[in-house]
Parts: sequence; structure tokens; C-alpha cells
Amino acid sequence: MTDEKQPGSNGEDDDSYLIEDTGETVEDLEQEMKIAAQEAADSTATRRAKAEEAPAPAESRETAASGDLRDRYLRTLADFENFRKRSEREKSDYFKYALAGFLRELLPVLDNFDRALEHAEGGDDFHKGVLLIYKQLFGFLQKYGLKPIDESRVPFDPRYHEAVVREEDPSVPSHTVVAVLQKGYFLHDRVLRPAMVKVAVGGPEEQG
Repeated sequence: MTDEKQPGSNGEDDDSYLIEDTGETVEDLEQEMKIAAQEAADSTATRRAKAEEAPAPAESRETAASGDLRDRYLRTLADFENFRKRSEREKSDYFKYALAGFLRELLPVLDNFDRALEHAEGGDDFHKGVLLIYKQLFGFLQKYGLKPIDESRVPFDPRYHEAVVREEDPSVPSHTVVAVLQKGYFLHDRVLRPAMVKVAVGGPEEQG
């Protein structure tokens, strides 16, 4: 019998047959594997990039929310600072002018002292005694911010003066206070009571 070699009877023949059958060399297969590996790597990188980019909107919202909270905090802080300053100013004004009502009720007593001193004879014991008491009382009230409005020969100012008499007097500018009939008073920088005054009219207009 004649021995004939059958295809596939030897392992080396099988490998050669398979390679020849596909028409690809080992180099071709290695190249295909490299391409496939590169494609897989690119796909993985793409998926990772998308996964990393996905939280961006959430991060953006968190940043916006954080900025909004910071703005609200700064506005609240500014409002609180304004409130604190206003409260301190109101408290200061309260203590500064707390005696306004009491002093306003006391002003007629000072008016009576002025009348007594005006009609008493200067130099006698009565006048000296009344003047001493008046100075002591008024000095005490000055410590709490009481100041008189008693100047004459000054322009009439409706903020500080109440005109009760008008007198023709061409020797002084018109609307000049020529006499104080009843003192007015300040409490610190506020008018506690305007002064009652006599005002001259008929004179030259004061140049502003």
C-alpha cells in the first residue's frame, strides 16, 4: 500500500494550512490586534471623559448656589451693621434728649427768675439772693445741654424766633431782632422753645 499524507495529520502542516487558508500573515494579525486594542483604549477614554464631564452641570449649580448664599450673607451682614448703627444712634438720641419734657416744664420757672431779676433793684440783698439761686439752677441745667436763645440785633430766623411784635425802625435792617421778650432754649442742638422777639421793619433790606 502506498502511504499518502493526509492534510491535518501533522501539527506543523495544520498551522501552515490555516495561515495560508486565511491569507493573513502573523504581522497582519499583530497589526489587527494593535488596531483593536487602540480602538478599545479610545472607547474607554471616551467613556471616562464623558463620565468626568457628566457632573459638570451639578458642579456649576453648586457654584452658583454657593455664590448666591455668599451674596445673601453679605447683604444680611450689611443690613445687620446698618441696624446696629441705627440702634446705637437712636439709643444715644434717647438718652441725649430724654429730659426734654422735664426741661420744657421747667422753663416757666426760669422765666419767673428772669422777671424777678429784671424788676428787682440791682445791688440789694434780694437781687443778689435771687441771682445766686438762678445761677446755680441754670448752671446745673447747662450740664444737661440747656442753652439760651437770647441774642438781639441778629437777623430774624423762624427756626429759633417767634415774632410777637413788629416795630417800625429804619435805623436797622428790616427783619432784625431788636428785643427778646422771652428767652428761647436749645437742648443740645434741638430747639426746645423758640424765643419770643420784637422784629424791626421798614429799614433797608439786608443783602444776602
